[in-house]
Amino acid sequence: MSSRKDEIDSEARIDYGIIFAVLVLAIIGLASIYVSASHDTSATSIVSQMVSQLMWYAIGVVAIVVIMQFDSEQLWRIAPIVYGVGLFLLAIVLVVYSRSLYASTGAKSWIPLVGSLTFQPSEVMKPAFILMLARVVTVHNNDYPTHKLSTDFILLAKMIGWTLPVVVLLKLQNDFGTMLVFFAILGGVILVSGITWKIIGPAFGIVAVVGGTTLYMVISTTGRAILEKIGFAAYQFDRVDNWLDPSKDTSGTGYQLWQSMKAIGSGQMTGKGFNVSNVYVPVRESDMIFSVIGENFGFIGGCILIFIYFLLIYRMVRATFDTKNEFYAYLSTGVIMMILFHVFENIGMSIGLLPLTGIPLPFVSQGGSALVGNMIGIGLIMSMRFHHKSYMFSNDDEDFD
Repeated sequence: MSSRKDEIDSEARIDYGIIFAVLVLAIIGLASIYVSASHDTSATSIVSQMVSQLMWYAIGVVAIVVIMQFDSEQLWRIAPIVYGVGLFLLAIVLVVYSRSLYASTGAKSWIPLVGSLTFQPSEVMKPAFILMLARVVTVHNNDYPTHKLSTDFILLAKMIGWTLPVVVLLKLQNDFGTMLVFFAILGGVILVSGITWKIIGPAFGIVAVVGGTTLYMVISTTGRAILEKIGFAAYQFDRVDNWLDPSKDTSGTGYQLWQSMKAIGSGQMTGKGFNVSNVYVPVRESDMIFSVIGENFGFIGGCILIFIYFLLIYRMVRATFDTKNEFYAYLSTGVIMMILFHVFENIGMSIGLLPLTGIPLPFVSQGGSALVGNMIGIGLIMSMRFHHKSYMFSNDDEDFD
């Protein structure tokens, strides 16, 4: 009966629901990039863009396969190492950043490699940060199994302490959008860490008050002057202004958002059809890729895309409950929050519900670093099911006799 056991073991260790969702998203992404490239005469050839994206998908698949070989004990051991390497890369990019991308984006976030090929360390820092955060919370909860206000404050301080170096380096890179992703990851892990609501409630209340106050200061002349003195840039004010009133400057700073909303609105219920694009949207191959989907496939196409993301998140949550492992639970929470925030922010900014930020749509937008970072996250989730099922079957041999 050993061959039967091996067959069931092999099938159970792979989460095909996650694979299916990522594969569908990849197909949607390739189709959208093709549409964007075929209607952008200033870009490189369609073939080169498609080949480049396929190459990054291949690298991502290899990353998933490799990471799946690591069990929880091995991931636990390498967490401080990958976190340290990630911080080193975030510091290095401040010196060897791409001058051309800095001139166009204002961010020192990319390391130039070969030709036009670049690497964004902050994208692969996300899974490294998740690993470290999961380890920190697990160690603390093992040391202090009974949650008290005093110990919960210590845990919160530890989590913030491990987050601060990342935030400082991202601030120096002038990459506020990516910083928000790390805050989302931190917030998600805090919610499931066991910290009492006597701390979480007031903490999130303070965040809401600070956010609301900042927004009020942006729309106030006096408040804006104060924010300028503490480091707020003109483009950040413009993004908030255009978010609050998208029609205010449709030919200037609000042009990208206005064009995105026009493209999505023109798709109506069912879209114009594949590869039909009459509305130009800047950077639609990456940050504004949802405008391509909305214009070509309409409201129904957008809903299908969101459903695929729902399926992916659902399968990841299922994998977490199946493993019943504390370290894995925090790890998967971080990955889920990372992907969920990307989806929420990217689609939200494309339709004018949220301010514009340079956050891509997971597995769909063009871009190698972000894709590989998300694939690493998927690899961590797949590793949970892969090794958990292997352990279960190795301890239930009598069921196959």
